Formats: sequence, C-alpha cells, structure tokens
Amino acid sequence: MADFTVHILGCGSALPTTRHLASSQVVDLRDKLYMIDCGEGTQLQMRRTRIKFARLNHVFISHMHGDHCFGLPGLVSTLGMLGRNGELWIHGPAALGEYVESFLRLFCQGLPFAVHFNPVDASKYGLVMEDRSVSVYSIPLKHRIPCCGYLFVEKQKEPHIIREMVDFYQVPVRELQHIKQGADFVTPDGRVIPNNRLTRPAAPARKYAYCSDTAYSPKIVPYLEGVDWLYHEATFMECDAIRARETAHSTARQAATIAREAGAKKLVVGHYSARYEELAPLKQEADAVFPGTLLAFEGMKLSL
Repeated sequence: MADFTVHILGCGSALPTTRHLASSQVVDLRDKLYMIDCGEGTQLQMRRTRIKFARLNHVFISHMHGDHCFGLPGLVSTLGMLGRNGELWIHGPAALGEYVESFLRLFCQGLPFAVHFNPVDASKYGLVMEDRSVSVYSIPLKHRIPCCGYLFVEKQKEPHIIREMVDFYQVPVRELQHIKQGADFVTPDGRVIPNNRLTRPAAPARKYAYCSDTAYSPKIVPYLEGVDWLYHEATFMECDAIRARETAHSTARQAATIAREAGAKKLVVGHYSARYEELAPLKQEADAVFPGTLLAFEGMKLSL
C-alpha cells in the first residue's frame, strides 16, 4: 500500500514558546506533498525533517490568524531561491487572497513559478481540490473569524487482479483493464465469469481530517465519520473551559468527544495553550472519553 503519512511540523497556539512551534503539517501521499497551515518556523522544520521542498504543490490555510500563516511569505520566497519551476496553489478563506497578493508584490517579485490562489468558502463543506491521488474537502469550523478544517480522502484504487484465476480462464491482456473497472469476463464459448472471481477488492480508501481552531461544534461530526486519523485542536483543559468559549477554542475533552461521536479510528490533539508546561493532564482528559488519544509533538509522523 502506498505511503500516506502526516508530518507534524508545529502544534503550538498563538503565543510562541520554546516548547512548541506554530501550526503546520505536511501530508505525504504517494510522494506528493500537501501542506496544512504555515506558521512561523515551518520551512526550518521542513529542513529538520528532511521534507523535500520541490514536492510541495498545494498549501491549505485554515484561517487568517498569524500563527497559521505567518510562515507563508518566507516559504514562497525560499521556493523561488531554490529555482522551483512548477506552479504552487494556495487555498484558504477569501481574506487570504489579499495577504498572498501583498507579499508576492512586496517580497516575491520575479518568481520562476506561478502562484495561484483558490478562495475557499469556510462556511461550507465542499470540494477544494482533487488530483489523481486525493480529494480535499473543507470542513466548516466555529471560530472568531472564517475558519475551516480540511479532510483528505485518498482516491479509491482499482481492484486487484487475481493472477491465478486470470491465467486459469485465459483472459486476454486487452480485457484486464475492463475487469479492473468491474466488468465480468465472457469466455469464447459464452460462459460468464463473475468479476469477483477474477479480482479481490483494493484496500479501503484512507481519510485524514485536520480540525484547526474551533469551538466545540458537534455539527462537524458527519464530515468526520470513520476517519482513520483525526487531528483536533485541544487548546485548553476543562478547568479553563470558560476561556475556551471566550476565544472559540476547544478543550481536550471536547476534542475527544468529537472523535468518539464521529467514530474516528485514532485521535491526535494539539494547538496547546502556552499556559500549560505539562501536557499529560490534557491527555488524561481526552483519554477519559477517547482512550488512546495521542499528544502531537514537533517531528511526529502519523502513518495511515
């Protein structure tokens, strides 16, 4: 099965600390890279984790708070200095377009590649982009400004040919593609060989969901059903739930509740408030609702 991994580059919240960096992740699917959020320090983290800049073609920004997008001008500038020539797509809420236009004009003139901005309606669930490997959807979140999460859904692969059965029925090579697409095989003497005798199903398509800054919002549960991994912000502990509501963030327990209700297979939480030097209590609160919750950390690699 092709690799589907997520690299956590930063999982802190707004106030910089020496413990965590600002939000950023890179999804690696079939050797294509997709970045989610780009806080300060992102390109340095890419160096540390040896992620190849040249393979990055899409950046998805959740919202216009600095800890999620201040690293973008530096990253684009560096891509230019590295001599990149393939186009770069930046996706995010409409307000991001003015920001992208301004830093391109001020700092990135003469780039050897084209930068395209794709506005995302953060208030709706919808397809943002797709290629041969993945479909990416926006998840409407509940924050102080327009904000969306992103759902990465691997494209379903074709069924696998059972070589022994194909040889037994002497299936011509020209028929194999039709069989992969679900067709039965008809022998020269008119017998119909069912498709399920000639193929076995491919592995189910994998799904990864990233829920950035958001207040507790059960409305997003249907969009997350059955995801293999859910990353959900857990900025606060329950003792600071009032502050969570005031700032439109979630507690670790609330993040775990969303994961449980969505039937997520695994949960990882992050975007920690700088007030917490010890994170074990956040994990304990999440574990009480969703056992096995993981705490994100810089350099973490999730395998789907």
